[in-house]
Parts: sequence; structure tokens; C-alpha cells
Amino acid sequence: MPDSTLPDLAPHAARRARLADWLGDGVAVIATAPEAARNRDTHYPYRFDSYFYHLTGFVEPEAVLVVVGGANPRAILFCRDKDETREIWDGFRYGPTAAQIAFGFDEAYSIAELDARLPELLGNRARLAWAIGDNPAWDTRMVGWLNAVRARARQGVAAPVELLDVRACLDELRLVKDAHELDVMRRSAAIATEAHRRAMRATRPGRREYEVEAELLHTFYAGGAQAPAYTSIVAGGGNACVLHYVTNRDALRDGDLLLIDAGCELDGYASDITRTFPVSGKFSAAQKDAYEVVLAAQATAIAAVRPGAPWIAPHDAAVRVLTQGMVDLGLLKGEVDGLIESNAYSRFYMHRTSHWLGLDVHDAGEYKRDGDWRGLVPGNVLTVEPGLYIRPADDVPAAFHNIGIRIEDDVAVTANGCEVMTSPPKTVAEIEAWMQG
Repeated sequence: MPDSTLPDLAPHAARRARLADWLGDGVAVIATAPEAARNRDTHYPYRFDSYFYHLTGFVEPEAVLVVVGGANPRAILFCRDKDETREIWDGFRYGPTAAQIAFGFDEAYSIAELDARLPELLGNRARLAWAIGDNPAWDTRMVGWLNAVRARARQGVAAPVELLDVRACLDELRLVKDAHELDVMRRSAAIATEAHRRAMRATRPGRREYEVEAELLHTFYAGGAQAPAYTSIVAGGGNACVLHYVTNRDALRDGDLLLIDAGCELDGYASDITRTFPVSGKFSAAQKDAYEVVLAAQATAIAAVRPGAPWIAPHDAAVRVLTQGMVDLGLLKGEVDGLIESNAYSRFYMHRTSHWLGLDVHDAGEYKRDGDWRGLVPGNVLTVEPGLYIRPADDVPAAFHNIGIRIEDDVAVTANGCEVMTSPPKTVAEIEAWMQG
């Protein structure tokens, strides 16, 4: 039997029903991710396709979901056959019969039957939807199935004439998390919060970045997460000025800051937290001054997260506080409005403040609609992560050289404002007290 409990089936069925409504008289084909070889006989740990999982809760490879709309909507799973011999080597697999019952599909068949059955399902349907352009091999297969239907034209069978990108529907579904998703994300956030607390307390001069990373991984897995949500960033000193630093090999030095950007994946859903703190447990005066600027920027940005606010509002709020802080710290000279207008602040802050969060750490969904920033709605989940990255330069005060700071939390939009899901120590006082034990 599988080694985990079955997911709540109702949310997945509800999402499939909404997709069927969007299709009308059409068919959608959503494949899960393929297995990937690492080298020779070794594979990367398998991870399902997020769209597929969002609609099914089914985690096995070699699976395809077909959703049929119209007067008689159906959800059909194609998956691997039950195979006791392969299960000796690779572990439990459901097979079509058990998968149909366990996951609530209307029909289920062997993946080996997909090529034969799909043209039948497409016949006399108005439209066909899939993730167009995502996988050239799948594009080729889809065209092949369409041509198989077209070949039956003399028999009075019509092929779909409207081809749609299914992500136009699924991205909108994934942008607004339901109660089940928010519950999983809170639990993912709680595990990641504890991991950051453990890593913070385990940090001391002389330890290696990878030793601190090991503390994170230990807590992720001990808390029940299946994997890190992404490769952890454990960046001491000047390494923190590299936004996507993942080497994680250097020794930690007294007097430096350590930036940790790490989150876990629980039942498919990512958490994403960044904390920056002193290796020694005590901020220097310059480190504290820079840190307080970023902390104030984050607080202002989080206050801007509320229903109806444009997605860009937290970023704009953070940029204004950060730019004023750059002037106060002597990093920039001039009027704040002019420095923002000229983009001068981007020398020390060069990324957006937020991204969507969910089944992917940079989750699905557009940020603009018809050229305008979309408005936030309850159920959206985003990160809020301003920072300062100060590389050495002749015009930069020496006390700030190689200071990289980012503070990131996961924030859900609620009916009346927002909920901050993540909570490792964050203020200077909290961090110093926690690190002292």
C-alpha cells in the first residue's frame, strides 16, 4: 500500500468540475511530469507536475488526466498498470481500477491505451486544450491525435477546431487557494519556521554553510516535509550579495551576517522564508542600521497586502522605504522621488518584492491583466521579501561592504487584510535573544 494517506478528494474534484465548465464542449489533456535520469541507472527523486496534481492528487509518474466537458462531463485517468513484479523493485502502484476508486475518477485506463482512446474522446468536440508549447514531444502527440480524428472526416467525425492553452484556466484556479490549500501551506510554513529557528541557533563562527544547511534539511524531513521547496541559499558574508547563491561551502566568519533563504515542500506546497542574522549572535552598528531599513521596508510592504490593492503595491511601498534608507545610510545622494524615478535604488535592490507562492515556489499566474497590475483577492498567497545588497565600492562606506540582507515571509490575502504564515525571529532583539539560547 502507499506510504501516505490519501488526499482530500473534494477539492480536486471541484477543480476538475471548474475546468470542465471552462471547456464547454471540449476536452483537456494534462500529463504529469516524466521521470528524469540523473546519471546512468540513477534517477532524480520523482516530483509530479503541479497542474496535474492540483487536479488529481495522484502522485505516480506515467499518468495523464483527460477532462471532458459538455453535457456529460467526465474525468478520466490513464496510469500505469498494476504490476506486482515492478512493485518488488519500485514500490506500490495503484493500477487503473484501484486509482479510479481511490481518487474519484469517472473512468480509468492503462496508460498503454492512451493513443487508442484519445482520438475517440476528441471526435466531434469543439475544442482541445493542453499546455501548448510546454513540451514539444507532447505537442507532437497532440497533433497526431488530432490528425487521427481528421482522418475520419469521411465518416462524419469532426476534429476540434479550437485549440486552447489549458493554463489560461488552470493558472486562475491556482492563484486563489482554497481552505484545504491554505491549511497545507500553513503547515509547510510552520515546518520551515522551525527549520530557520534551528539553523539560527546552530550558527556560530567556524561552521560551514553546508553544516547549517544540514540543520535545515533535518528539520524539514523530521517535520514531515517531502523535500526542500528549492535549493537552500546559505550565504555568509559577501556571498549574501549573490541573489541565488547555492554553493553553500564557505566557512562562517565572526563579524559577518548569514543570509538563509530556505523553504520546504509539504504535500506539494512550498514555503519560502529568508532570514538574515549575525554569525556571532550580535549585530554590529552598521549591520543593525542596514537591517532596520530592510525590516521597516518589509513591514510597510506587508501593510500594503490587502484585497483590492494592486499586486505591485507591496513592491512600491518597499522601494520607497528602502530608497530613503539608502539615503540615510549614505549609499545614495538625492531626493527619494528622483532616485526612484531614475531607478538608482536598483544598485542595491534589484529584484521585485513579491512572487506568487503555492505548488511552485514561483507559482503559476500572471501578474498583469490587460496591461494593468492585477488586484489582490482573498486566497492569493505571495512572498514579501525586500532586501539590500551592498557590494564594496569606492563610494560605499566601508562599514557596509559585503552586507547582504533579505527578510522574507509568506503572506496570504484575507477578506480584511492579510495573514503572515511564517514566524522565525525577525526583529534585532528577537534574533539576538534567540541566538543566545
